[in-house]
Amino acid sequence: MGKKKARPRRSFTPEFKAEIVELCRRGDRSVGQVAKDFELTETAVRDWVRQAQVDAGERDGLTSSEREELAALRRENRRLREDVDILKRATAFFATETR
Repeated sequence: MGKKKARPRRSFTPEFKAEIVELCRRGDRSVGQVAKDFELTETAVRDWVRQAQVDAGERDGLTSSEREELAALRRENRRLREDVDILKRATAFFATETR
């Protein structure tokens, strides 16, 4: 049959995520029901709940601030590697040109 069209990637505010997590924690509705009610994927809601548990110290893993720091360090590392690569090429170029 036909393929299901992919939904465009959406972004949500931290406040919205916190509200969804709180609804799940109350226990009135299941994670699946909350996801369905707000037209979210169940996987996303489960991830938000899991991350909230990590941030609260209830579960092992990287906190949100640690994840942000790790992402920033990886970006900086990638940029620095590119800078080093450019400098290596420039050094090789000038070394051959002066001979």
